This record gives sequence, C-alpha cells and structure tokens, in this order.
Amino acid sequence: MRLGALSEVVAPRGLILAAGRGERMRPLTDHCPKPLLQVRGQPLLQWWIDALARGGVQSIVINTGWLGEQIEGYFDAQRLSRLRRQLSKDELSVAFSSEERDFGYALETAGGIARALPLLAPQPQDVFWVVAGDIYAPGFTISAEAAQRFAASGRLAHLWLVPNPAHNPQGDFAIGPDGLALNPVSAPAAGPPQGGHAPSGGSVAGEAAERGGTLTFSTVALYRPALFAPPWCDILPGNPQGTAAPLAPLLRKAIAAGQVSAELYTGAWTDVGTPERLAQLNAEAPPAR
Repeated sequence: MRLGALSEVVAPRGLILAAGRGERMRPLTDHCPKPLLQVRGQPLLQWWIDALARGGVQSIVINTGWLGEQIEGYFDAQRLSRLRRQLSKDELSVAFSSEERDFGYALETAGGIARALPLLAPQPQDVFWVVAGDIYAPGFTISAEAAQRFAASGRLAHLWLVPNPAHNPQGDFAIGPDGLALNPVSAPAAGPPQGGHAPSGGSVAGEAAERGGTLTFSTVALYRPALFAPPWCDILPGNPQGTAAPLAPLLRKAIAAGQVSAELYTGAWTDVGTPERLAQLNAEAPPAR
C-alpha cells in the first residue's frame, strides 16, 4: 500500500483479549474475571478501553471466556453511554466474541483472534490492534499514525517489546537494526501452529543474541488478517470449529520470513499475573503518564 493511499485505513478496530481463566490469580479470579480486577481505581479492562478510544479506535471487540457474562454485563447501555460522554466518542461501540458460550472453552490467543476476525477486519486490507486485558501499561499510546505506518509497510504484524521483567528473564524476541523482529536462538523451529506437520525449511533466525539480546513481547501489537490465514495459519476463517491455538508459532514463522517489525516500549508495563503483582501495583504511587 502506498503512503498516499492511507485513506483506506480508517479508524482501525481493536481487540482486548479477556478470555483467560486467570489460574495464577486465584482465589481472586474464582468469582471475578481477571480483566475486571481493580487497578488504581478502575478495572484493568477500562485502562485499555480508554487508551483505544483516545487513539481513535471506534469499534472495540472483547473476547470472553471464564465468567464472560460479567465482562459483557459491565458494558451495559448506561455505562457505554457514560463512556462515550467521558471520552467524547459518540461512535464508540463494544462487541463481544463469547468463546465460553460458543464452545465451552477458551481458544487461546491465535484461536481467539481468528474467531473475532469477522468483527475486527471485515476487509482484507484492514489492520487492527490487539492488547491483553491483564496488562497494565497506563502510558502506552494507541496511535492512529502508528496504524497508518504499519498499513503502509505491508508487513503482517508490528510488535511492541519491553525490557524483560523478572518473571521472563529469557525474553521472547529481539529487534534487528532494520526494525524487524528477530527470533531468539533457542526458539522452536517455526512451523504450523497446529496439525503436527514438520516445517518446510523453517529455520529460526539466530541473530537475536548478536543484536543486543531478547526482549519481552508486551502483547500490544498491530496485525493484518493475512497472518491468520494460510500459509501462516490453517484455522478456518472465523474459526467455526473452535480451534484453540497459541499465537507464538505464527509469529515465529512470520518473523523468520521477515514479515514482522518491532519497536521498544520503555514506559511502565506490568503483566498482572499474580495477586502479589496486583497488590504491589495498588500499593505504589501511579507513574507519570
């Protein structure tokens, strides 16, 4: 896509991943879905709703699983109307991809994105944001300009990476000098996300250790629908069969083919994965935004 053709990229949609069980957060998540846990005065989910809306996203999709009815109930007509007023976003809409209701289980990240694609990217040229509902990054800016640059790049994904936290010291990916994402030396061979077939070629890039080390995937990314179609993914369009599949194998395969870019985010970022991390966040003074 030419830079002059950016009129095709109008108000990208956004997906908030909120279908997980939150096993490590138990007992807090026995009766409350993790994205509705309170962080500094509002649910985790609300931080991303605000960020997406401020960034020009008008249509937000939330995939739900465990206790998903609570998340859907949170966005009743009254609350949605109040959100529109507070954010000055009269066109803001929230839709749901209800995995627990449709299949009785969560579809993991790639499966969940594939299921939500008809709501996220009605046209093949559409690009869309994906964020995780259990990540706290209050200073992250959802930028229309970033979406436009990504759309013009023609790549399959753009990832934001963060310095490795204590619970993920080995990191996930690296960034090359050309701004492309790199697989770590120790990553599994890049192959199909399901089906058990050996990859054709599929050697993993080994430059990561030579480019300053690996970083952690923040879960914030821009994607285009082609990543969730052959040859990268063999889930049927819209995932009608309820295939559960992780995202990492797709990313590794696309990274090995030079189809994924990345950048470093150095702002406050927390994977709110344990009660201890949640308690620490709520005990600390909020960072400057």
